Amino acid sequence: MSMRAALVRVGIDQAFGRWNAPVDPATNEFVYVPIPEERDCAKAFATPYSQSTVALHAFAAARPDLDPTAVSLPSPLTGRNTHLDPDFRHMTYGDSGARRGRGLCEFERGDLVVFYASLRPVRPCEHRLVYAIIGLFRVVEAIRLRDVPKHRWAENAHTRRLDRKDTDIIVRGDIATSGRLRHCIPIGEWRERSYRVRRDLLEVWGDISCRNGFIQRSVVPPTFRAPERFVAWFDRQDAELIAANNPETSEMARAR
Repeated sequence: MSMRAALVRVGIDQAFGRWNAPVDPATNEFVYVPIPEERDCAKAFATPYSQSTVALHAFAAARPDLDPTAVSLPSPLTGRNTHLDPDFRHMTYGDSGARRGRGLCEFERGDLVVFYASLRPVRPCEHRLVYAIIGLFRVVEAIRLRDVPKHRWAENAHTRRLDRKDTDIIVRGDIATSGRLRHCIPIGEWRERSYRVRRDLLEVWGDISCRNGFIQRSVVPPTFRAPERFVAWFDRQDAELIAANNPETSEMARAR
């Protein structure tokens, strides 16, 4: 069977969290900040926003010309837990097994899940938001939550919840060839009154399944029509993948 590949929107934004995580358009360094968790989690498995705050402080400290308050987490999120998904330390991604994640249920070893986010530039650039690839999983397996053993419940946001849904899907990435990007790869532009994948990239990739490269919302993740062409393009980017949610907060970062 030929490779399958999906383009999945993740990370905090105006719809989920009412904020966008920062990116430096001069270097494409960014902070990965997850969306808020809306359901109760097992206390031992909690992933609080304090973890993101440490990364945001490090990002600001590396840029002394910036106003630190410009990259500070909004106060309504203080003290809350994140829905840390994907989790690049454990290389897991969870989704509903119904409409949004239905296509991922069929993914197998060797398939691809590409993660993108809408980030807020901390310096002037062409766009108000930077839509960029922030990570990638080369799939090892995609299984239903009911098949995840209890000793692995701490590894994903969906299994950390108290009211787990057996039909949710959990995707695992190959630890050696998956991860968060140290430097994001911008892919979006403002076109026809919304953010879309740049036309030049759609041509190189062989297009994606949503109309005219629309990526401003992602109810159902679009798929790549020619995954092998995307992989060839991605390999040419010589992107560095790390096994951490933010490199400033983990010594697990490693170059490929």
